Amino acid sequence: MTWNSIMAFISTFALFLPVLLIAVLRLATYRSFPALFIYYFSVVMYNMFTAGYIHAPANVVYYWGLANNLLDVPLMLYFLTYFSTTRRFQKRMHQLIVAFLAWEAIVIAFTGLNIDAITIILAPGLPLVFSYCLYFFTRQVKLAIVHHKATGKALIVSSLLFAYGCYTIIYLMYYVFKAQLDANNQVKPQYVEDTFLIYFMVTFISSLLISAGIFIERKRIQKLTELKVTRRELSEIYPETKRTAPLRTVLLDFDKEHWN
Repeated sequence: MTWNSIMAFISTFALFLPVLLIAVLRLATYRSFPALFIYYFSVVMYNMFTAGYIHAPANVVYYWGLANNLLDVPLMLYFLTYFSTTRRFQKRMHQLIVAFLAWEAIVIAFTGLNIDAITIILAPGLPLVFSYCLYFFTRQVKLAIVHHKATGKALIVSSLLFAYGCYTIIYLMYYVFKAQLDANNQVKPQYVEDTFLIYFMVTFISSLLISAGIFIERKRIQKLTELKVTRRELSEIYPETKRTAPLRTVLLDFDKEHWN
């Protein structure tokens, strides 16, 4: 076995961890986590197709890969709304997702559904996701270090920042600068293998980070849910008792980095 085949297996297994955790921890229907679940499930399936763990016709694998890339940016942007601090900010992100879907439709209309279309679509898509990851990263890491809270969120967004930073570099080297081609415009096999090896390593590390983040974040969500249930029960027991502060204010005090 080569290093590439070993890392392909390890990274595929690592990619399965977020899918398993989201399902087991019952986050598949919580807020924007369905987008993350679909994203990782799609990537896992594609890796299993390409690695030969699941046999499928060549055209199925090809179009699955294209669909995977088309869904990449919209799904990730939608999941990142989980880190939004205001409803206005989230609304703007939703509008951006719609605009990006329109961009994808325009590109496909002119070029067709093929590799060229994916290359054009991802040109603004990857830097866009990376920029949002960087923005949320600075906020969440500050909260985790200074206020000792939202560690799970900090790990999740750190994982995505690392992954999309590396994916953007790989995209530039492979599709823009075409570093895999020699002076005679011939593909350099060793360079292609090295690129895939780096991709597998990045995927492995980011998958472990986000899995840890999901596990920790689930505990925070559970505490917040328990607080909501407690306050609702108290409201039912003492319906005529005036609250000293609105429910939303209390929840914000419990979880200041995020509106609920």
